[in-house]
Amino acid sequence: MSSQGLEVIDHTVHLTHLWINELSDRLGWDSKRDTLRLLRATLRQTRDHLDSNESAQFAAQLPILIRGMYYEGWIPAQTPIRDRKVEHFVAVIEEQVGDAAGFRGAEDITIVFQLITDKISSGEVKDIRASLPEAICALWLD
Repeated sequence: MSSQGLEVIDHTVHLTHLWINELSDRLGWDSKRDTLRLLRATLRQTRDHLDSNESAQFAAQLPILIRGMYYEGWIPAQTPIRDRKVEHFVAVIEEQVGDAAGFRGAEDITIVFQLITDKISSGEVKDIRASLPEAICALWLD
């Protein structure tokens, strides 16, 4: 039982820490802050390549706190982004986390996608991958 009676908040904070800790371990990073930055940047860049319906279906499977980061700053009228080049997808993420110690670009983005694959339904992963440009899907391994 939560000391404040707000179990839903305690639960989403707990889930968010689990996601960050697991991703940090997979990346081999010490900085949880950098790990969170990479997760947030990758989620948002993915979101911006999805149509509104698919984006909402994806977000529904994220922990509430991560879902808030996912939606922060979203302008649905400007999505999906029509740029289909993986280099540009990676570059946008790199602008936000490229200063993280040990950041390896596309390799680390693939690790984020692997975490997401393990955390949400396989049907949703399939739907997201079907909606993303083929070049970007190459980062999201089966």
